[in-house]
Amino acid sequence: MDVTLILQMIVAAALGATIYTIIGIAPGTDETAVLAPVTLVLVLTGFHPVVILSFFIASIVAKKLTDSIPVAVAGIPGGVMAAPMVEHAMILKRHGVPDLSIRKMASGSVIGTLVAVPVSLILAKALVPLADVITHYASPIFFAGAVFLALMCKNRWLALATIVPFALLIQGLRHLYWGVGAIPEGTTVFISFFLGITIGPVILTLFELLNREKREKLNRFGIKEIKLYKTKIEKGMPNPFKILDKKEIGTSSFAALLGSMTFFMSPVGMTIFLGETLSSRIKDPIKKASRAISSMDGLTNAAYISGTLIPLIALGVPLSPMAIGPANALFNAPPVLTLENNLHHLLSTSDFVWATLIGSIIALLLTFYVTIKYSQQICEFVFKRVPHEAMLGLFFGLVLMLAFMDAGWINIAGVLLVGLVAGVLHRWGINYGVQFMVLYSAPWIVSQIVGG
Repeated sequence: MDVTLILQMIVAAALGATIYTIIGIAPGTDETAVLAPVTLVLVLTGFHPVVILSFFIASIVAKKLTDSIPVAVAGIPGGVMAAPMVEHAMILKRHGVPDLSIRKMASGSVIGTLVAVPVSLILAKALVPLADVITHYASPIFFAGAVFLALMCKNRWLALATIVPFALLIQGLRHLYWGVGAIPEGTTVFISFFLGITIGPVILTLFELLNREKREKLNRFGIKEIKLYKTKIEKGMPNPFKILDKKEIGTSSFAALLGSMTFFMSPVGMTIFLGETLSSRIKDPIKKASRAISSMDGLTNAAYISGTLIPLIALGVPLSPMAIGPANALFNAPPVLTLENNLHHLLSTSDFVWATLIGSIIALLLTFYVTIKYSQQICEFVFKRVPHEAMLGLFFGLVLMLAFMDAGWINIAGVLLVGLVAGVLHRWGINYGVQFMVLYSAPWIVSQIVGG
């Protein structure tokens, strides 16, 4: 690896950390919606794969470090994965120590990263011998994954019932495009459908606003007031091992280890389960909340990293919620990357190690310092100056552009249709994981129905 490439990796990691330090603080930003499109654009632009991986690792570490800030100071999760921590953060806020909440969560994220990086690399290496077998049966595995995740949903029978119809919609649109000559027969439209699912709830909401009756029933609000508690200014370089006590370091490390080993399971479910389990016996409300949020943040960061690295290094197919969501473009971004030719095939083990180390170290040094020192000021700026709607509009526009690039004007309508259906399914409690697994297995599902 030459010096020029290393410098590009450092610059990319610094940019990723900076961008997602800001985005992470914006309230309600879904991880998949804000990470997947940007990563996809970098892939399609032609950047070196190792540079893209450095950017992505830095981005996910920074995103997880900063999405705890709005939770602590305003009770609003910065991302989906931060939602389980709101209750515990509010306990600390009611006791007048929101600054403690920020420091504990950010420190838990650091512990999670430090544990997840080596564990992920070791587990990935151990799974390499199984890669060929798993890849050969990828389509049935994706279908089994859709069934498994559907059974994990609250509305499990509804989720199971939608698998085949949703597969027919996806594959039906592809055959329509082939039939009318929008794209050559055999060309697979994937990325724009994936992004349509990602922003499905946004597309559904925008269409609902065109319904006059529904629009008139919506609540009207004035300028929203958010009270921010003043936090203490940290002096010098913060040290996570001093911010957390020994028991919190232990539980955060243990949670991160389990989060890394269960990379194929739902991170949200594991976060809630372990966070509550590891703090259940503590009576003091401040100590209990501190233990819970530090452990939860350690696990979510580990789940992000392991869910990306293990499938990417060992398998080359996205067999984790993280891989089929935010990290999907690293596996499948036609025509640049495909399941037969992606980062798994293009990068060596040393490339993965260097990219992971550079991305995570730069994000930790930059974002952790900024999070602890300037969380109050950054949060105030984002709440005042960065409209949530503007970011959603940016990503929505990006999705429409990529839809046109995939298959022309007809695909814009197709992506809107996919997004509407996906938005309805999401509102019914059918999570992204089920929908993404169906997207991957749709050709196999349809072939089995027709062939059977």
